[in-house]
Order: sequence, then C-alpha cells, then structure tokens
Amino acid sequence: MKPLLVLLILLCGPIWIFHLPKVDARKKLLPLSPAPVPSLEAPPSFPVLSSMAAFSPGSPAGEHHKMDTNKILIIVLIAASIVVGAITFSLLYLWIWHRKTSPKSHQKEDFTSVGKCNYKQISFKQGGARLMDYKLLETATKNFQECNILGQGGFGCIYKARLDDNFHVAVKRLSGASQDAITEFETEVDLLSQMQHPNIISLLGYSIHGETRLLVYELMDNGSLETQLYGPSRGSVLNWHRRMKIALDMARGLEYLHEHCNPLVIHRDLKSSNILLDSNFNAKLSDFGLAITDGSQNKKNIKLSGTLGYVAPEYLLDGKLTDKSDVYAFGVVLLELILGRKPVEKVSEAQCQSIVTWAMPKLTDRTKLPKIVDPAIRNTMELKHLYQVAAVAVLCVQPEPSYRPFITDVLHSLIPLVPIELGGTLRSALQTPTETPSHHR
Repeated sequence: MKPLLVLLILLCGPIWIFHLPKVDARKKLLPLSPAPVPSLEAPPSFPVLSSMAAFSPGSPAGEHHKMDTNKILIIVLIAASIVVGAITFSLLYLWIWHRKTSPKSHQKEDFTSVGKCNYKQISFKQGGARLMDYKLLETATKNFQECNILGQGGFGCIYKARLDDNFHVAVKRLSGASQDAITEFETEVDLLSQMQHPNIISLLGYSIHGETRLLVYELMDNGSLETQLYGPSRGSVLNWHRRMKIALDMARGLEYLHEHCNPLVIHRDLKSSNILLDSNFNAKLSDFGLAITDGSQNKKNIKLSGTLGYVAPEYLLDGKLTDKSDVYAFGVVLLELILGRKPVEKVSEAQCQSIVTWAMPKLTDRTKLPKIVDPAIRNTMELKHLYQVAAVAVLCVQPEPSYRPFITDVLHSLIPLVPIELGGTLRSALQTPTETPSHHR
C-alpha cells in the first residue's frame, strides 16, 4: 500500500508545480530610497501606516497581492483533494485486500466450489485437499452407520461414503479433542495436500465440525494388505507375483518420501494395515498422522510412536529416528509377504515372539527357507527369486541402521523380480492365485 501512495504523490507532484506563482526574473527591483530624517520639530511618522496605504485596494499592488492569495488557495484545495482521494483509494484497497485474505471468505469459497464440482476430477493438480461441508459427508455416510465401516484406526473409524455424483470415497472420522488426535489430523492434511504420487494415498478433502474432524480419501476397493493376508481369504488372492508387485509399490512410495520430498519425510508407522490396495491390487502408503519431516526428529517434543513389531531397534531403545527406520519397517512387511505371518505372535500367555527373531536363522538357510514360506504361495515361485527377496528382507531388518540399504537400492533389487505386466522388468507370464486351505497356520 505504501508504494501505491508514493506513486500517487509522484504523479500529482507536477500539478502542484504548475500552480505555483510565476516570478519574472527579468524585472528589476526598485531601488530603495533613503528614509527621510525626521526633524525634531515634526511629529513622528508611522511606517506601518504608509505601507498599508501603498497596498490599498485601489492600487495595482493590492490587486497583485489578491491574485497571489487566490492561487495559493487553489493550490491548497487541489492538494487537499488529492490527499483525500489518496486516503480513500488506500482504504478501499486495504478493504479489498482484507476480504481476499480473510479465512472466512476462503471457507465460503471452498464450500461453494466443493458443493458444485465433479468429485471425480478433484486432484492435487486442482489445489489439493479441500475443505468440505460436514453435512454433505454426514449424508454421504448415512449418518456414519455401522454398516458403512471399512476399518478402525487409533482415533476413529473409516467409513465408505457415496457423494452426489455416485462417486465413492473413504471418510476417516477422528473423534475427540485430544492433542494427539488434533496433531495427527493437521499433519495428515499438511503433508498429503502437498504430495502427488501413484503409490501415496490421495487426500481429497477434510472437514472440521466441533470436536469431530473428517478426512476424505480415495476409496481403495481391496482394503489393506493386513486384511488380505490375515482376513477370510488368508492370502489366497495374493499370488507370488502380486506380492512382489505390492513390495515394489511400497518401495516406490517410500523412495518418493525419502528422495523426492524436500525436506524428506519419514513415515514412522509403516505396516501392513497402512498399505492399501485398489481394485487392481496397486499398493499405496496411507496414514501419515505420525509422519515427520527430516530434522524435526531432533526436537524434544517428538515422542516415541509406532507399532510394536515394526519399530526399528535404535528408535525403540535410543529414540534415534532416520529414514533407515522406515527401511526396517519395510523389511518386516516384506517378511509378512513371504511368510504370511504377523510381525508379533504369541508363543504363550506371557510371551510374544517377533517375526524377525523367529525367521532370521531360517532366512539364510536355503534348505529351511522354502519350508517356512506362506502355504498360500509355497512352491509357486522360482527358488532363486525367493532367495533374492529373502536376502533383501534380511538386509532391511539388520539391527545396525548403517547395515541397512537405502530404499532406492531396495527398489532396484525388486524391479527385476516383478513381471513387465506389473511394472517390473521380469519377462514371464502372470501366475494365477493359488487356492489353499484357510487353516494353514
């Protein structure tokens, strides 16, 4: 606003100059006559009276003085008008600027645009996650009925919702006003609004209604990897090549976080329940509520978070968190894909066993490894490929972070093991899922 006022002054400056009284330098000044010396007998004269007589209304000098006064008055009026106009224009500019930057006006604009747009076309290219009307989402989930629940997270449930144009989405409902819930909600919105990658879940919108907060995602028809492995199908839908495709998608998503985000993002809660599968079993990373950017892990207010069985030992014991912590969690999920076992299993009522502790001695033994593979895919892959994947998993779950590979190295190791049809470079036909009994564990 200040530059605008200066510009007005500069533009109006010449006007003031043109209205200043002109002075003719060629005119000569009249010589001053010496003042008469008064006689002692004469009465004293008053110069003030004589000067006033010289400028009487009937004299030419009086007229000149009147003209100068009129010019000065005109200049003052013009200057005052310019100042009033500049102040009025500045106030109008300030009011317009305030309206454009006001949060309420943004909210109103968002509600209007979302209410009329085609939800199928909402994407990060069109502005990222949008503020959506709570009533609209409440209606879309049929008032959050239980029959629409897709799953449950740490702070609430995930519902299937149908929007006006018959477009289905997933709505995560976060209830409660705890600081952890609010922080995770803000982190999820902030990070996912800036991301666009085929292996990262798309956040379409969000809503805040009192203490309830809603997150709207693209719907993933085949649910989570955890449900596919340990649900009713017991992994029978996931053949070997499909599992390798899921591992490759995970690696691509992590590489995007670690190598292409600036600053890099550490997911911090990578696990099979946060790997979602679309209708073609393409995998996408989800649930970024615990994610942090590189550098913020050194802050003292970052507390230990994660899921038992996936947390890297250096983070669990010393609180040291790096991108290699995500690589460890990736290795655990890779073991789940190979073995079909949960990351932590009960050995007895008072004792649990980690999949890493149980599998490590067998993964490096080529005679034992084929026997511990998930029965749903046992004997359906080439052994050399099995050994290669097992070697990658062993490296990822090394106790010492420096021994673990970077996710880019993992990615390049998996590409040759995935068929070309699924995004890799392996030249082989796709295998069909193997049917196995549900009591194979």
